[in-house]
Amino acid sequence: MRDSGVPGLSGKGQAHAVTASFLGWTLDAFDFFVVVFLIDRLAAAFHVGKTAIISSLFVTLVMRPVGALIFGLLTDRFGRRIPLMTNVVFFSVVELLCGFSPNLTFFLVMRALYGIGMGGEWGIGASLAMESVPPRWRGILSGILQSGYSVGYLLAAVVARLVLPTWGWRPMFWLGGLPALLAFYISSRVPESEAWKQHRAPSTGAVLKIVATQWKSFLYLMLLMTFMMFLSHGTQDLYPDFLGSVHKLAPAMQSYMAILYNIGAIIGAIAFGMVSERAGRRRTMIMALVLSLTMIPFWAFGGSLVVLAIGAFLMQAGVQGAWGVIPVHLTELSADETRGLVPGLAYQLGILIAAPTNTVEFMLREHVGYQWALAGFEIVTIAVLIVTISLGKERRGRSFHRPAVPASS
Repeated sequence: MRDSGVPGLSGKGQAHAVTASFLGWTLDAFDFFVVVFLIDRLAAAFHVGKTAIISSLFVTLVMRPVGALIFGLLTDRFGRRIPLMTNVVFFSVVELLCGFSPNLTFFLVMRALYGIGMGGEWGIGASLAMESVPPRWRGILSGILQSGYSVGYLLAAVVARLVLPTWGWRPMFWLGGLPALLAFYISSRVPESEAWKQHRAPSTGAVLKIVATQWKSFLYLMLLMTFMMFLSHGTQDLYPDFLGSVHKLAPAMQSYMAILYNIGAIIGAIAFGMVSERAGRRRTMIMALVLSLTMIPFWAFGGSLVVLAIGAFLMQAGVQGAWGVIPVHLTELSADETRGLVPGLAYQLGILIAAPTNTVEFMLREHVGYQWALAGFEIVTIAVLIVTISLGKERRGRSFHRPAVPASS
């Protein structure tokens, strides 16, 4: 059998671990972004304004740290496989129930519960994937893993184009129940992480103590993730509504645009993730951010559909190019015993702080217009991110496994 480069794990085991992590994040993102394409439909169905539906995105984002804490602790104490299976089933069932919502209150409760599931998935998937591959493959596979977020957004756009016009909004949520089947694949194919077995903490208290001793590093990661969330959600969540409100694009064209710029996002995540193996994590992220910064005039102020399309495509190539480095960067900066908890919790606390992004941008448009609301917000965000990343550290290529002990002769 060919050496996988990871102790105790075959090449097939690596592939199954990465596949499960990628699919989990893809399907999770699909379930989140379904709402982005249903703002008008849900507002009409529940007899409320669009602001009330946009607030459901806020509710989901706010609950994600709860999921990161719960599932992160479970992951560091009991392994990656069982918490991942539990998480996938949980968020799938909740998404299915969203399709049966009789009113706004029930819908908001379901979106809050869904936030717990969404918050737990990323940390489990990132730790499992990064621990399952050799260091030389982490960069590109980090990009592939994170591109699952854009693939999920793309799938939501495709479903909105094909299902919504004919079947209405409820079946879009019912389709979100299908990911539960992924639990069977994880159970039968995905091996447990050898790195977790080697570094397993003796108790939940021990995990929390290790996090406490590294509080400065944790606060840095949380700051980094806050502005990364400003970057992604500030350029994605309201963009379909922006295209419809400012540029008068029909819902069908909004879906096509979302498909296009998510293809750019996927390409960017994988390409910049691969580049990070040679150029380093921080330098690569800054390169991607500069690309996004230069695209803002075309992305927000484009005077034609072609210019908007090119701007949106390259904007998301840069945004998700920077994001493609995040899974490997955060896992490499985390302690061995807390790799399930720290990356995911920093990630989701960042989203908690950044949760008002959509609301703030929506309010800013009343004062400076929709175009400058999005553009101004992202110019500041990118500038702060470049400084934050420049001042940080990286541990590219560090080992997650203890050296093998030579057999005695």
